[in-house]
Amino acid sequence: MAMGADRAIHVEIDPKSSSGKEKEGGAEGESQELEPLGVAKLLAKVVEEEGRNFVILGKQSIDDDSNQTGQMLAGLLGWGQATQASEIVFEEAQGKEGWMVKVTKEVDGGVETVRSPLPMVVTTDLRLNEPRYASLPNIMKAKKKKLEKKTLEDYGVDGRRRLKVLRVEEPPARKGGGKVEDVDGMIARLRELGAI
Repeated sequence: MAMGADRAIHVEIDPKSSSGKEKEGGAEGESQELEPLGVAKLLAKVVEEEGRNFVILGKQSIDDDSNQTGQMLAGLLGWGQATQASEIVFEEAQGKEGWMVKVTKEVDGGVETVRSPLPMVVTTDLRLNEPRYASLPNIMKAKKKKLEKKTLEDYGVDGRRRLKVLRVEEPPARKGGGKVEDVDGMIARLRELGAI
């Protein structure tokens, strides 16, 4: 809140599970994490309760790097979406009431621009803005701002895990390449391998 927010909602999650029971398949004391679908359901409830028409999210989390929450949230709300935004511009809709959102994102071949009416969900890219840094006066002011603490149960969201990691393994080591003397040698080697 020291970086500019006027108020915040902190949703507390029981470290063992959202229902207070030990996490199924997990070791005792292992922390419960919400999956992207659980986070999207929670955010959908917050958006409905707050009466908002524009949601901006980061594109990925730092823990599981899923890049799913924004897309799931747009689907749950039935809203338009734009992902990996590097620029966002609000424009008055011509001939209609309301606002349009123009979102530019970087793609492999350049930039892509999409436009959609509100309501909308946008996920961001790191080039969207320069992060603000909290100054000491703003840190002190933040202590007086409203921080509402809630639980998943307050929103009626079930935080049970639906996915189970079966295993994580490294890819097989790559075989070393071979050198050829000239183009004819390369063609001969490719024929041996059945590539041509």
